[in-house]
Amino acid sequence: MRIGELAERAGTTARALRYYESRGLLPARRDAQGHRTYDERDLELLRQIRTLRDFGFELEETRPFVECLRAGHPEGDACPASLVVYRRKLAELDALIGELTAVRAQVGAQLARAERARDGLAADALVPGGPEPLCELEGHER
Repeated sequence: MRIGELAERAGTTARALRYYESRGLLPARRDAQGHRTYDERDLELLRQIRTLRDFGFELEETRPFVECLRAGHPEGDACPASLVVYRRKLAELDALIGELTAVRAQVGAQLARAERARDGLAADALVPGGPEPLCELEGHER
């Protein structure tokens, strides 16, 4: 099949395929007229790349999976190098989850502080002679 058909079947663009070829992830085979040609194995390589990219893997991180498929394994993650990448990605995700959990706790604490401050202002407004509660949002007083 030609590049356009492969791109369509893989749900990507010919430009992306040429880029993958330049990075050594997709084989560069040409017919007698110089057109790029591909087969079902190439489609499988692209599906592996796309799946990993959808999971947040960088393009270079897909290389061990592609090489595993090229070596004849039915799955791209059947090789030890692919498992190393999985482990590294899981550690990266765990670190990000930890960072996000800490940020969430900080935002929750700020919200609680802001709600207490708001409640204090509202209580002060109920005292005779207390301040009028004002809230400005986008320049409009409420």
